[in-house]
Parts: sequence; structure tokens; C-alpha cells
Amino acid sequence: MPSASLVDLVEKVLARAPEWVRVDLAARDPLQRQRAEETLAAMIASAISSTGDAESS
Repeated sequence: MPSASLVDLVEKVLARAPEWVRVDLAARDPLQRQRAEETLAAMIASAISSTGDAESS
């Protein structure tokens, strides 16, 4: 089970996700959904990576 801090981090990323990502996640077009999923995954990975960098400093 993910830690509370990880869940908080993901929630913050989701809260600041652009509107087009939110809309495209629900799109019927598979390419639109894929683009939105990849963008969101990159945003989450970046946030996790940044947090790891801050903790190691």
C-alpha cells in the first residue's frame, strides 16, 4: 500500500493537471487517451523524482 506522502504527491499532481489531460483521459479516441496517460505519467514521475532529489539533499 502506498505511503500517505506518495498519495498526497499524486493528488497534488492530479489537481494541477491541465484541463486537456482531464478531457482526453475520457476520450473515445485511443490516441487521445494514450497522449493524456503518457503526459500524466510523466508529470507523476517528475514529481516523485523531484521529491527524491529533495530528500537526498
